[in-house]
Amino acid sequence: MFNFLRKKGTKKSSGAKKESGLSDYGFMVFENTSEVIQAEKVLKSQGWHVRVMGPPPEIQTGCDLVILFPLMEQLNIMRLLETVSNMPLQVVPVTDPLLKPVSLFQVKDFGDFLMVRAANMKITVEKSTLVIVNISGGGCPDVPYLADQMVGKDLLSAPDPLDMGHTLCGYALGLAFKEIKTRCLP
Repeated sequence: MFNFLRKKGTKKSSGAKKESGLSDYGFMVFENTSEVIQAEKVLKSQGWHVRVMGPPPEIQTGCDLVILFPLMEQLNIMRLLETVSNMPLQVVPVTDPLLKPVSLFQVKDFGDFLMVRAANMKITVEKSTLVIVNISGGGCPDVPYLADQMVGKDLLSAPDPLDMGHTLCGYALGLAFKEIKTRCLP
């Protein structure tokens, strides 16, 4: 179910038990979105397959995200984050269905068009041409600039919002862009 969280290069033993769902995972809560983005980059650069998700409603404090990770690796992950001075505010084990992080993605197929929503940002492409026809959502100051740079371009030539944006909206649009490319490109 969550095999993507295993560190690159590690293998599941042939006698391993079937994964028991989210109870083997936890999530890290950071003070702000910038810290989440920095932690994700550091962890992924070191081979960790972590996943950024929305926090459970019980701990939402605004425009925040959490990082889902395997609890068995908490010590190693915390040591790595400590080396870059980016420790989470708290680490919460997923022990209750109410504490389950929520997916950031929603996909809607409109026939000729496909829309992917990540958090509060939406990107829509025309399926036959792969041209981005709309970007909407968010309230961050970089959204109009990102839309201007991307709308009217196809998925292969459009710039990656993760390279241009500096806000939660830019980050969410980057995730939506990556997801729609995964769904539309071979």
